[in-house]
Amino acid sequence: MRGVNEVTIVGTLGADPEVKQFSNGGSITIISVATSEQWNDKQTGERREQTEWHRITLGNKLGEIAAQYLRKGSQAYVKGKLKTRKYQDQTGQDRFVTEIHAMEMQMLGGKGDNTQQQNN
Repeated sequence: MRGVNEVTIVGTLGADPEVKQFSNGGSITIISVATSEQWNDKQTGERREQTEWHRITLGNKLGEIAAQYLRKGSQAYVKGKLKTRKYQDQTGQDRFVTEIHAMEMQMLGGKGDNTQQQNN
């Protein structure tokens, strides 16, 4: 049986997009998006909130659009897939990071249909 790797995030950017250029002319844009859930604590009755931060990468044209129009505090809808990659930190230790590779992005709160898609 085949699996499904699909993620949908609707949240708020915590910082301006970061753009990384490659020597081959390509680029990648990285955004950090917060999603929050709220509930009432059953024992105390207090309102509680938990925020999750999501690292999202947007390639080439989709990334260029995100870098041009999104800013800290912007709301966005992102659809993509989870990918985990391995890298070595400054001490030579292997580290792993799980990111959402965006295939579709829509800027929320603006006028018109701002849906952008990228074929991977």
